[in-house]
Amino acid sequence: MATAEDILRVARGEIGMVEAPKNSNRTRYGEAYGWNGVAWCVIFLWWCFREAGASGLFYDGGRTASCAALRAWAQRTGHWVTGGYRPGDLVQLDFDRDRQADHIAIVEAVLPDGTLQTIEGNTSAGNSGSQSNGGGVFRRLRGVALAVGAVRPEYEEETMDIDKLIESMTDKQLSRLAERTQAALGRRPVSRTMQELLAEARGAGITDGTDPNAYCTRAQAAVMAMRAGKGRG
Repeated sequence: MATAEDILRVARGEIGMVEAPKNSNRTRYGEAYGWNGVAWCVIFLWWCFREAGASGLFYDGGRTASCAALRAWAQRTGHWVTGGYRPGDLVQLDFDRDRQADHIAIVEAVLPDGTLQTIEGNTSAGNSGSQSNGGGVFRRLRGVALAVGAVRPEYEEETMDIDKLIESMTDKQLSRLAERTQAALGRRPVSRTMQELLAEARGAGITDGTDPNAYCTRAQAAVMAMRAGKGRG
């Protein structure tokens, strides 16, 4: 298994690679595939999954150089989406507006206005060259209207790095996170044994019993300890 980021990391490392010789459709991706000198946008993605050790996520571990075949497989296996694109999707693009895919790319990011930031094999670095047979690997921006749909591989979910997330947050964000965490904990149910102990503590005037799973401050803990001490007297 692999995450979308695992595949994107491989694809990013190829940005700037071009055919050799120029306009030959000959690449190391085609050489690895065993069919060189042909249109290679799909082959490039096959290679990225292979390099990431995740061939099984692409076309059930098989090989294809065809957008149409990849789309048919995705539709048949429930891996085809037509909106809500996200990083790691293999989006098929229609440049001549005939609703048939001319090209394929991997989505790297979705910008706030919906534009897709992609990494593509066999495209041009800019709009002046061929978009579907341009001869290199480049990062591009594509309007979502160009997309006819996308293959969404069954990636492993990313594991959130809590420490990095906290380090990146402002004091205000941390305060808000603490408030929401405390509120969420307070809503969680407690065990029957804990309910009985809580009822006893309420009866002794130690606590009012609200938000039983929520954190308490040192001041609150001190007050409860004092109340418990007075109860023993």
